[in-house]
Amino acid sequence: MREKSRGAERFRDPGTRVYAFTERVLVRCPGCGGCAVVLVRPDASERLWIDRVTRYPRRLHCPGCGLFRETDSAPLVIGAPVDPYFRLPLWLRAPCRGHELWAYNLDHLALLEDYVAARLRERGPYAQSMLAKLPAWVKSGQRRDEIVRAVGRLRASVPDSVRERHDDA
Repeated sequence: MREKSRGAERFRDPGTRVYAFTERVLVRCPGCGGCAVVLVRPDASERLWIDRVTRYPRRLHCPGCGLFRETDSAPLVIGAPVDPYFRLPLWLRAPCRGHELWAYNLDHLALLEDYVAARLRERGPYAQSMLAKLPAWVKSGQRRDEIVRAVGRLRASVPDSVRERHDDA
């Protein structure tokens, strides 16, 4: 993805689609307002990856208040600042230049940061990639520093208890 190229940061679009980040989604807990996690239910681990994204039942867990909910497969809401399964507000969302910057999880946030921070961005043959579909205000180099700062604030907002579980996953 990011590499050094003659002194400039270079980024090559890996072709990742936004739904690839939906196996673990950080949301605002409806019980306490803290950071909760939406995951694939553990009993759903034997199916194909695409099935895990689109058809698997999900589990919502808040390590702060202990809230625990499950849902069966339902129509998804992809590409909005809500989790695709419970439709709860995402934890990783922030105002930025009159728009809203959001990500499903820390991996999603890292890909956005790598893309935005790069001085040289190379498109791949992936017309349906998440990066190809980003709005113009994110793609514009004029807002690079502000967006990178917003990404840093979002990353810092993730509690250690959730971050540690993310790093283990």
